Amino acid sequence: MKENIEKRVVGLFFLMLVVLAGVAWLAVNTIQQFHDTSAWVNQTHQVILGANTAASLLHAGDASMNAYLLSGDRRDQENYRKTYGKMLDELFPAVDTTRSDQYHQDFLNLTNLIGQHIKYSRTVVQAREQGGEAAARRLALTFPEGSSTDDIDRLVSQINAHEESLLKERDHEAWEQARRTSLVIRTGVVVNFALLLFASVLIRDDLKARRIAATAMAEANAQLEAKVQERTAELVKSNQALKKENLERRWSYQALDHQFRYNQLIVNAISEMVFVVSKALNISRVNPSVTHVTQWEAQDLVSQSMDRVLQLPAEGPANPIISALNEGRELQEHPAVVITKSGATIPVRFNLVPLRDDNKVVGGVVTVRPWLGAPKPPG
Repeated sequence: MKENIEKRVVGLFFLMLVVLAGVAWLAVNTIQQFHDTSAWVNQTHQVILGANTAASLLHAGDASMNAYLLSGDRRDQENYRKTYGKMLDELFPAVDTTRSDQYHQDFLNLTNLIGQHIKYSRTVVQAREQGGEAAARRLALTFPEGSSTDDIDRLVSQINAHEESLLKERDHEAWEQARRTSLVIRTGVVVNFALLLFASVLIRDDLKARRIAATAMAEANAQLEAKVQERTAELVKSNQALKKENLERRWSYQALDHQFRYNQLIVNAISEMVFVVSKALNISRVNPSVTHVTQWEAQDLVSQSMDRVLQLPAEGPANPIISALNEGRELQEHPAVVITKSGATIPVRFNLVPLRDDNKVVGGVVTVRPWLGAPKPPG
């Protein structure tokens, strides 16, 4: 019952967490959409502003050009050139901004119309400079269709209408998104409050059950207290017996340790070289005589093969030491050669005594002494 309540509470809190995560994700997503919509609205307003500003600058430039055509004043000429330049600076960013817009072609058409207008305006100015005011006036009256300021104004109005329709469409979409988001958030909050209420009821029932269980546990503890006291007396007696047994065991370990030290002292006192080997002829212990004769340190020989320092004459396919260990017999006065650390060889004789544990051979002790009867090398 307790585990079921805990699982239910954990499940409810997990479900609440999922709902909160969903609401948070929707809120963040809506904020991002609002941010994107706001950026798009700003961009659209910039497009409208750019188109209107370009149209206004075009009219201002035409006014300065007409003044130049009438007066011939170079200041008017410089003024309309600067105005046309500012108009292009306002127009080109708007064209780039609408590159992904469905009405981008309108801006391209506007750019072409303004380009034709500026080109023809330059032609009129050249006519003014070459033929005077009358020539410029005649040429201005023949302004080509499709590049006049009226055509440009109509196209700018068309662009403004298109962009404003997009603004209305995006505004409606943003309103619908906000309404759906508000509905989902409110629903999520209501669901979480309902889940929280249900979880609190489960927790209250669980606490009540725990109080009942605690009362029952206290009664059981009172009954167990008497049994614990009885068992404590028995454990005291057992503890005393264990102390006595541990004392006897410690004495036994001390005796074994003393015996091991005595054995080590005896082995170290032997003047002959002593090797303790396993059945695989791996060295496990050497005495100081080995270090004195071979110049090998003990740590250099332990766990190494016996063949590293003791070589036997080739008597057959089998190693006589291994054969003797396998058969459990001793070897006496067997010839061999000891190899020192410097690589020198010393003729020796060795004896082998098997080591047994419960009548099973586990290794052996090899004692080695120099062979004084060996012939000396010529020298």
